[in-house]
Amino acid sequence: MPAEVAAAAAAAAAAAAKPKRVRTGCLTCRERHLKCDEGAPDCQNCKKSNRECKRGVRLNFIDTTIKDPPITPPTEEWDVIFQDESRDIASEYRGGLSRYAAIEIEAEGDVVVPKEESTFDFADTMIQAPVLAHQQLPSQQIPPGGVEAYAASMQPMQDQGREQHQRHGSTNSDSTFSSHTIGATSVSSYNNTKQTLTPPSETREVLVDPEELLFMQVFVEEVGIWMDSMDPYKHFSRLLPFDSLSEPMLLNAFLACGARHLVLVNPAYQEDKALHYYDSATRLLLRQLQNPYRDTVICATTAVILNVYEIMCEKALQRMNHIAGARALIKECGWNANSVGVGAACFWLNVGMELLSCLHFNWQVAWNPNDWGLDMDFSGPTGPGREEIWTYRILWILGKVANFRALMTQRSSDPPQDHMRIQSRYEEWKILKDWCDAWDNSVPRTMQPLGRSHPFQQTSKSLFPEVWLIKRATVIARMFYHTALICLAQTNPMITVSQQDVQEMQEMQMQNAHTLCGIIAHVKDRGVASVALRSIHHAGECLISRPEQEEVLTIVNKIHKETGWGIDFVIEGLIKKWGWNDQDNLQQPLNYGFQQQASTTSLPPAPPPKSIPSAIPSGIPNPMYARADFGQPIHPYQNYYVAPQHHPGGQSFNHF
Repeated sequence: MPAEVAAAAAAAAAAAAKPKRVRTGCLTCRERHLKCDEGAPDCQNCKKSNRECKRGVRLNFIDTTIKDPPITPPTEEWDVIFQDESRDIASEYRGGLSRYAAIEIEAEGDVVVPKEESTFDFADTMIQAPVLAHQQLPSQQIPPGGVEAYAASMQPMQDQGREQHQRHGSTNSDSTFSSHTIGATSVSSYNNTKQTLTPPSETREVLVDPEELLFMQVFVEEVGIWMDSMDPYKHFSRLLPFDSLSEPMLLNAFLACGARHLVLVNPAYQEDKALHYYDSATRLLLRQLQNPYRDTVICATTAVILNVYEIMCEKALQRMNHIAGARALIKECGWNANSVGVGAACFWLNVGMELLSCLHFNWQVAWNPNDWGLDMDFSGPTGPGREEIWTYRILWILGKVANFRALMTQRSSDPPQDHMRIQSRYEEWKILKDWCDAWDNSVPRTMQPLGRSHPFQQTSKSLFPEVWLIKRATVIARMFYHTALICLAQTNPMITVSQQDVQEMQEMQMQNAHTLCGIIAHVKDRGVASVALRSIHHAGECLISRPEQEEVLTIVNKIHKETGWGIDFVIEGLIKKWGWNDQDNLQQPLNYGFQQQASTTSLPPAPPPKSIPSAIPSGIPNPMYARADFGQPIHPYQNYYVAPQHHPGGQSFNHF
């Protein structure tokens, strides 16, 4: 026993004599491989050597070698994903990201280097139109640390979206939209093989969340119908909602539009839900734009839908976040008038919305109709089933008319030069007028009115003739046609030199204005409301009869009740054009029986004068699309966009 005690005492003495490892020493002693006495604020070693005593915790990033992953051919059943999180981890520490070389991606001979410091502000990416204030997207600031830190901050939101997909995808039931027959061509729009760096999300079977179901139903039944007004396959209202079940970015964009529509038509709904879905879709889109192997078709489609959301906002002149971005992504995919499938749907919706804005502000169309690639040969087949093609052609003609109208100039002081200019302009005017006449004479019989009745023959007591058109595309095309003729009647260069031409153009203008108002007054299809609101603005300005003017305001008010869109700019423009000064008369109930609720409905008061429209110059190319091209030094989604590494538009669907 004494021997054991002596051995234990000797072991304890040896352990006490062994130097202990310092755990909280300074970094300076650690670099010099010296034992630190852990003195504060400076240890003895640093005092003796007159060195800075550095404190803290140091993480050494030793292996910063980056190698390309092996190429694995994709299959239809699964995707291989290589995810390197070393940059994201290093970016959380001061100076950690600087130890890695900048990411360089070869794209068509150019080197794209993402910036480390960036701020989410679309103001620099948009045209600086006069007094057009930019509407900042909510909660879209990038955290310090650059693109890598931004991507890391977005990971929890993406994981949450996947959890929601998994939760909602566990229930199987019949689709709410089973009544919509899609036909034999209704295959998934996003079922092609994709090479992507982002993990595939779980696919829902159906929407089971009551809120999401409501918003999607509203989109399909109220918003998608006018987005598909020129699409024979109804992609936005019948096909893409099914594809959104596997694409969170697309689904959030749809839900944002549906929620926004409810805000417009029902005061019981607040804007926070719509902004939440809009914010989520925008974040996911920006993340995808940083991925060179992204699906460009999904990104472009989402941007177009988000652009529609911004159009539905009340402040029309401030919705500039995705308007140029959607156009740039459409061009990146190579979509034009010859495209098919969702590419055609996005292209025609985008150029149609731009044309309506250009007619309102008297701007030139940024995308010249000559560059659309549309076949304008009227000698081809004219049978039924081709109504959309003829709608595209009259839209092309109206685009040319809008450019002609925007380039009107004042007469010069030099009579010979002014005469030559008028003659040249008149020759161009006759070409456009001949285009309109040739279109009207060549359209199939199904695009002609099936019925027509005069006002005295109607029971609705409308002051405008009833023009009965069957198909939605036909109604849209006829609105474009009569709007083009009204614009041509107002811009005939010869009215400045010939009194006879003045009378002929006045008759032409009044006849087409009455016909256009008659179409809009009796149409019951809410899918044409977007074009109807702009068209009746142009037609209403031509009217000189007070009862007809009041009925036009009734029609505008009816469109507002059905869609919730702001009509102040229409009311203000019409009242100013008509020269109405007696504001009290605007508050009186309507006495006309055209609308069933006319006896109880009051016209909205004239809005107060605004300074913004008068400050916007007319006759210029559409300034909102001035930088809608990723080939320019300053382009949409600046600091986020990375050029795709594959052929744009060839990754996803291109069917129909």
